[in-house]
Amino acid sequence: MEPMELAERLGRWSSGRGPLHALLSSALRRLIEEGELPAGAPLPPDRALAAALAVARGTVIAAYETLREEDRIERRQGSGTRVAGTPGTPPQETTAQPAFLHLMEPRDGVLMHACAAPQAPPPELVDAYSRILPRLAATTGDIGYHPAGHPVLREAVAEDYTRRGLPTGPDQIMVTNGGQHALALLARALLTPGDRVLVEAPTYPGALEAFREEAAVPRALPPGLAGFAEAVRDHRPALAYAVPTFHNPTGATLPPAARRALAEAAAADSVPLIDDEVLARLPFPGEEVPPPLASHAPEGTVFSVGSLSKLVWGGLRVGWVRATPQTVARLARLRAVHDIGGNIPAQLVAAELLPALPQTDPARARERAAGHDRLRAQLARHLPDWEAPPVRGGQTLWVRLPRGDGAAFAQTALRHGVAVLPGAGLDAGGGSREFLRLHFRLDEAELTEGVRRLARAWHAYDDTRRPTAARPVMAV
Repeated sequence: MEPMELAERLGRWSSGRGPLHALLSSALRRLIEEGELPAGAPLPPDRALAAALAVARGTVIAAYETLREEDRIERRQGSGTRVAGTPGTPPQETTAQPAFLHLMEPRDGVLMHACAAPQAPPPELVDAYSRILPRLAATTGDIGYHPAGHPVLREAVAEDYTRRGLPTGPDQIMVTNGGQHALALLARALLTPGDRVLVEAPTYPGALEAFREEAAVPRALPPGLAGFAEAVRDHRPALAYAVPTFHNPTGATLPPAARRALAEAAAADSVPLIDDEVLARLPFPGEEVPPPLASHAPEGTVFSVGSLSKLVWGGLRVGWVRATPQTVARLARLRAVHDIGGNIPAQLVAAELLPALPQTDPARARERAAGHDRLRAQLARHLPDWEAPPVRGGQTLWVRLPRGDGAAFAQTALRHGVAVLPGAGLDAGGGSREFLRLHFRLDEAELTEGVRRLARAWHAYDDTRRPTAARPVMAV
């Protein structure tokens, strides 16, 4: 296992109490016991793992020695370090993406700057549940299994697209359990092992995970998929993926002419294009939301992905795909193999909320803009040498460090009680190593404290250690 991949799988290993070597040995022990590190699996050399974790080499040596004394690992001169035991069937790969791994860790006082989303369900969500109860109580003749989504929500999403200038029928809508589920279904439907996927560098890491899960190979292009036509000739991609509005992670929005050109190029080259609109409805006050890319291309070229996770609350677990009726039917069949349908009360609530979004969005837009300004002000005060350009919407800043490596600094930050997302994990091209993604959806007190912890971590950060190699593009 590569050092950086192991560092990511260790999660928030250093945020507990006690000596670092004891915390590290405990985290490695857990991975061995859970089968994430199977018998016979090689472990990184001392120096390489120390560099990936931003710790002294002695910390890794002491942790390895503890596990050796427990007969959990074997260390031999010339053959390296391995998990003890006879190699068997390797475990199925699981995600190594830090943004997702942080969600599986216990709440331990670490401030989460790694995964951006609303911090609590809004009052209108609770009110919507109250309003749908009579409809739910009156339901008869419906066993509740709707692989493509409840008809009421499919109609509501279709009407929402139509209001935005993209005429849409309910049979063009596939309801999913959030945007990530939508991406995973599209990847399953459209990709086969070895296929190339054109992606922006950097981009949303969850999309990279979905494509690699299907053993596809991401090919990185600049934001906006600049150079699309040349890349199509060079790589013959099976799919392209973009976040053209309030891009994750940079916050940029593709200009109108470039949006049209991208959609038309995808149509001309017959390359299916996923338009990730999960963040598209997060403008700051006074900013316009551009129309979906699908409005610039023939039907069947662009698949639009949306979600209420960033608009309302992640716990609602409602997203969707807009595609042709034939694609929606195929996605529904794929979904039915694993999941016969989503949560019907949640879908009825979503149908209640969608028409009201234009009325509720301005207040939330002001809150997001205030958080954006607050985060930039705190960074300017405590970390003035960090570059944090302003954005006009979305929920994240793309921050450039003046020195060092984002992945190594993220380990130092973790030991100071704040989790951040290093840029290398968002860049399929192996770049963005000097960047961090920070979000501004924490409340004022947590955001301020988070920057203070980052400042303390920055003063403690040692960038003289050998940089870690970027994790290779692989299926995880």
